[in-house]
Amino acid sequence: MVTNEKCYYYQQIAYYWQQHGLAYYQTIMKFVPTLKFVRLFVCFAIFTAAVAAQDTAPVTPVTKGKTPIIIIPGLTGSNLINKRTGEEVWFKTGRSKDDDIRLPISTNLARNTDNLVSKDIIRGLKIVKFLPEIEIYERLINALETRGGYTEGKWNAPDKGGDKDTFYVFPYDWRRDNVENARLLIRQIEALKRKLGRPNLKFNVISHSMGGLISRYAAMYGNSDIPAGTPKPTWAGAKHLDKIFLLGTPNEGSISAINALLDGFSYVGGGLNLPFIQNISRFDVFTIPSMYQLLPHDGTLLVYDENLKPIPIDIYDPAVWDKYGWSIWNDKAFRKKFSVIEQRNARGFFQTALLRAKRFQAAIDANSTEKVPVSFYLMGSDCKETPNAFLLLQNQKNGRWMAQFKPDSFTRTNGEKVSAELLKPLLISMGDGVVTKRSLAAETEIGLGKTAVLPIVSEIYQCEGHSKLVTNPQIQDKLFLLLNSVTNK
Repeated sequence: MVTNEKCYYYQQIAYYWQQHGLAYYQTIMKFVPTLKFVRLFVCFAIFTAAVAAQDTAPVTPVTKGKTPIIIIPGLTGSNLINKRTGEEVWFKTGRSKDDDIRLPISTNLARNTDNLVSKDIIRGLKIVKFLPEIEIYERLINALETRGGYTEGKWNAPDKGGDKDTFYVFPYDWRRDNVENARLLIRQIEALKRKLGRPNLKFNVISHSMGGLISRYAAMYGNSDIPAGTPKPTWAGAKHLDKIFLLGTPNEGSISAINALLDGFSYVGGGLNLPFIQNISRFDVFTIPSMYQLLPHDGTLLVYDENLKPIPIDIYDPAVWDKYGWSIWNDKAFRKKFSVIEQRNARGFFQTALLRAKRFQAAIDANSTEKVPVSFYLMGSDCKETPNAFLLLQNQKNGRWMAQFKPDSFTRTNGEKVSAELLKPLLISMGDGVVTKRSLAAETEIGLGKTAVLPIVSEIYQCEGHSKLVTNPQIQDKLFLLLNSVTNK
């Protein structure tokens, strides 16, 4: 079976065939010799059907005087620019000669800075010259402009009327602490309101993936750091915000974050697999505080032994990582990848990053006894197979522990074979391919008695992949309808 995800590049070739004719197809086939005509035909059919469906999507009537919008992208969804040289470091297909996306490591996370800053969200990516750009957030922006009647505004120089029918994008350094970026968001909103002369202005927020965690913290605590002791939301940021849309937000974390810390990852915008591009290695991931904050929240992690029995693991205890050989300093390439100073700082940084992540999650998971002054909407998917747990297996020959995330068959120590069919219900759940429905809706935490963790006005599910939630026409239709609706708080 040829799926939409697997044949993306075939669709792009089909697109260029449609635009330039068979001769162009024959030219690019020289560079893709293994491509089969049947696969191309099938994917071409999928592609043209999708275009036709999009062209016939209902048009939302444009109203005037709409509440302004802020778009917050997810992990890796903003570019990274060297502020000294102007070179774009992320996203580009290869590694920069002078820069790396790795951050410095020390126990003071706030001071672990480099020369990279974010200037814009990722709107599109051009991977190979003969293929068109891969759209990330551009289609959402186009829909806001053409179907929603919005105009893009500038934070530093807003136009007159920028308090209505305007959207603002919030690029941020996605490597850094989510609290830091949430506080930056609040400060930018306050500065914008002063420029507009509208102290009582509120914004609607469209937040994708990790961006939803930033918007939640900003609403709950405003421009404040994580409170000491048991956190209690002040909702200090609610005076700036009206409706917050959480598209594919991992509200209980993601098992994929553990996988990334162990093996690295290769996706852009959270969930889009792209071959031949700059991968993010586990050595890169190790230095990124936000990745730790995407780990499964306390009480939500599912781990099974070879007998498929649950194993209680505290993923925030560094000793657990040492016990199972997962710590970065156990990697054979550790000394090669890190300087002597970094090697000395590694343990302290790791412990600090884990503790900070646990405190961040406790802050956004804190129950609120008061009426919540912001309206939250969940928008996600519940039809894609999504990692939900992992197996913890020990190699009997060398004693090493292995974390198995895919439901592949294995043999127990007693010689008994465990089938993939038996593993799949344990390791896989429904979601958008990256974030499970369980995490999006905070189902586990609600089951643990945290009934006010995530007060939701409504939940909307559409069968779509994680990176395409912001581009799906049906989701956009519902989004525009809710943006213009009146909510009773």
